[in-house]
Amino acid sequence: MPHETLRRHVESGFVPGAVALIAHGDDVQVTSLGSLDAEGTAPMARDSIFRLASITKPITAAAVLLLIEDGRFDLDTPIAEWLPELADPMVVRTPRSPVDDVVPAEKPITVRDLLTFRAGYGFPSDFSLPQVQELFTVQTDGREVRLRPEPDEWLARLARIPLLHQPGEAWLYDTCADLQGILIARASGQSLPDFLAERVFEPLGMTDTAFEVPAAKRHRFASYYREGENGLELADAPDGQWREVPPFPAGSGGLAGTADDWHRFARMLLSDGDGLLSKESVRQMTTNHLTAEQITANPVFLEGQGWGFGGAVDVEPTQPWQVAGRYGWVGGTGTSAYLTPSTGSVAILLTQRAVDGPGGIPHMLDFWREAAAPE
Repeated sequence: MPHETLRRHVESGFVPGAVALIAHGDDVQVTSLGSLDAEGTAPMARDSIFRLASITKPITAAAVLLLIEDGRFDLDTPIAEWLPELADPMVVRTPRSPVDDVVPAEKPITVRDLLTFRAGYGFPSDFSLPQVQELFTVQTDGREVRLRPEPDEWLARLARIPLLHQPGEAWLYDTCADLQGILIARASGQSLPDFLAERVFEPLGMTDTAFEVPAAKRHRFASYYREGENGLELADAPDGQWREVPPFPAGSGGLAGTADDWHRFARMLLSDGDGLLSKESVRQMTTNHLTAEQITANPVFLEGQGWGFGGAVDVEPTQPWQVAGRYGWVGGTGTSAYLTPSTGSVAILLTQRAVDGPGGIPHMLDFWREAAAPE
């Protein structure tokens, strides 16, 4: 357990606190350091609650697979039945074309396209493209969970923006996870929070994971910070944006939860679904679906990694902590969660400092390096 390394990052003030979990089968080690806030008003604890950000994505993908197993649709079903706003999308003629220079989509968007992030919506490595600039007006910072309107209005706004690539052609980050959340709600007839609570969190015992943190739990909820001109600045307090379910419950990153809860989810995947999902669904979820060209086109997001459903899959050990088949992702609020099927191991790090680029993750790099080191 990289306890001392994380302690240095806490004592330096880089992060106010951290909870780290490393598991090898039934051997689970957890360490908590620092404080829930920069003022040190309460110590960090094993059951501290964090804004999970993008490590929400694997959970959302698992929920889509539950609906596939329910027979609501399959991987190759066009999403137009459930998301008619995207029944006839237009596509910019080239990625650098103006947003009004468009051609029709050559094929419908499918459920598979959403799960593999290849629907044509999302962020490439080049944010300067005209279509991407337009997308930013709708696909707002997912860490600010109260910015967006309710899902129907959000999707109507998104549908007015053309796709950046033809469906199935390119991997693009983030937006497809929000579309998955809307698909889940419409196909199930439940809200996304209710579906996840009933079909995922309750069966797995994820008692502290939700799109809101109720008043009775806020004494365990870490404050959240971003880098400012004079160091860390408070971005959200425990009674802030997670005080109630927002108008848009984001499948891309809206959940709050604990390290132990995410570990319960990881153990389900390592146990071939453990009665929640089928073994085949877990295999699909944790298998890379991208071509080599789709991976190399995304150096900002994917380094030695492909993409399964909801998370990255290591395909090339470009870093010492990467192992073929390792599955998981990172979150922009300072979270990281990976599982390695070949070793049965899980590594989770939860902090409360925003990550806006590679320069913001030295604590994560140190954690991954030491978590991967032999005992």
